Amino acid sequence: MEARSKFAVKLLPSLADFAFLTPIVFLFGRMDGVKTLLSDCDTGWHIRTGEWIIANGWVPLHDIFSFTKPGAPWFAWEWLSDVLFAKLNGLGGLQALVIFSILMLAVTFGALFLLVRRKSNPIVAIAVTMLAAAASSIHFLARPHLFTLLFLVIFYAALEQVRDGRTRLLGVPILAALPVVTILWTNLHGGFFIGALMILAFGGGEILHLVFCPNAADRRPAWLKARRYFLSGLACLAASLINPYTYHLHVHMVQYLRDPWNSQHIVEFLSPSFHHPTAIFFEAMMLMAVAAALWNLRQGRFTEALLVFVWAHGALLAARNIPIFMIAAAPPVAAAIQQWLLRVPDLKVAAWLRVAAGKFNRIADETGETDSIARLHLVSVAGVLLVAALIYAPHPPKKFRAEFDPKSYPSGALATLRSDPAGRIFTHDEWGDYLIYRLYPAHKVFVDGRSDFYGNDFEEKYIDVLNVKYGWEKILSGFGVDTILMPPSAPLSGALKESSRWRVVYDDGMALVFRSASRTVGIQVSATNSSSGEGRDREVTKTLTSDPTITETKPKT
Repeated sequence: MEARSKFAVKLLPSLADFAFLTPIVFLFGRMDGVKTLLSDCDTGWHIRTGEWIIANGWVPLHDIFSFTKPGAPWFAWEWLSDVLFAKLNGLGGLQALVIFSILMLAVTFGALFLLVRRKSNPIVAIAVTMLAAAASSIHFLARPHLFTLLFLVIFYAALEQVRDGRTRLLGVPILAALPVVTILWTNLHGGFFIGALMILAFGGGEILHLVFCPNAADRRPAWLKARRYFLSGLACLAASLINPYTYHLHVHMVQYLRDPWNSQHIVEFLSPSFHHPTAIFFEAMMLMAVAAALWNLRQGRFTEALLVFVWAHGALLAARNIPIFMIAAAPPVAAAIQQWLLRVPDLKVAAWLRVAAGKFNRIADETGETDSIARLHLVSVAGVLLVAALIYAPHPPKKFRAEFDPKSYPSGALATLRSDPAGRIFTHDEWGDYLIYRLYPAHKVFVDGRSDFYGNDFEEKYIDVLNVKYGWEKILSGFGVDTILMPPSAPLSGALKESSRWRVVYDDGMALVFRSASRTVGIQVSATNSSSGEGRDREVTKTLTSDPTITETKPKT
């Protein structure tokens, strides 16, 4: 009977299953599902870059997508991710890429739960993990940065193992293995330096312990630990040089990240908006993380405080760092909550609070015993299979359609654009990404989402055109632009309609195609549909201009 009971429990979901499925629930429950994952068309040019690499057998060293900067030096930072994206797209279309991205998110937060679970009871662990996933949903996009979130959890778990005295895995020193993993990370995404920063934070914690430790006998062990961390961190930085661009990649990244123009014009480099629907989750974690950091400092533990303060600062500087902060803060927050809960029954507080805390602790212990029974994780497998089946269904529900939303991207205008193979098309950067995905190599673009490639001077000219500033026509003529693709509500669209030099050749209510009057017979082609033609929203990663229609950031949850 007992054996049957244990087998029955193995079939039930564990809290690890719930953590694994949390990103999926957020995506298809609170968010727009696949539409959210594909709401940034950078995914499109990553696919085309991967196809180019596969066809040419090497990474691009010069631009392959634009007619404005042909042959200019370009760093394909995430070349290995690009190849993987291209392979997935070739094997199963956008559906395969979407399913892979969902799996990446699920594995990341499932692994985070296991890490947090080591610091607290399972109820606290699942609550903190769900909070981290909720705030991180601002960056739930099918892009290479998902690898950085996963590697961050892997490095974090490895460093916690080392700090607990388990320094080897399968006989291999963990700190010696991390530089090898860094090689893979470097070629998948430019966030590889986060791994080295995590290692250095653990080393810095030991140095602070060495400085402030009152017991002289503990100082030498602290120094030896710190030295091992620092050597591993430096080895990771050295290993990151093993990429097709060698040190040139690092120089380019430093120049790009230090550029103040980004923090003024690129939405994901701006400080987070506390009006965003996910801001409440970020605020809650921030408050608890600061409290946990201060509590750890009082206990003589400095590593947790370093991790919290470094990544909290990063998150407040740029919204793109919020998921990193949420992951880094989750273990110390859960550990602090666990310790506080255990102390409440012995504190001189209201009796009802002591009773409630004691009851909660007992329930948490019982839940932990049950949750520790090994499971088959059938619910996680079933959840992924169900999502995959719906995505690949002949007529999938709206939230499961693996496509770039035709209400946000100018799919209807493609036939008109294709009809002029020699056309030089101007459009805003995200539609430029879409044109790379749909029209490359027949057409090249004026600009796209690779802001690090185009540079400040060019981006300023591009924004001047969008905002119809003095000299905008001269800028367009200087690049030989003869076709313009814009939403109807854009300021540029209004100026073009008033100009005798341009003619509307396509209008479906959400996208307008203008051609130079010298290349048309003056006939307007209209394909107006039921679309309102209202300006499209901007995503978290795109260029910010003064046009409120183009720059509005839509909520992702």
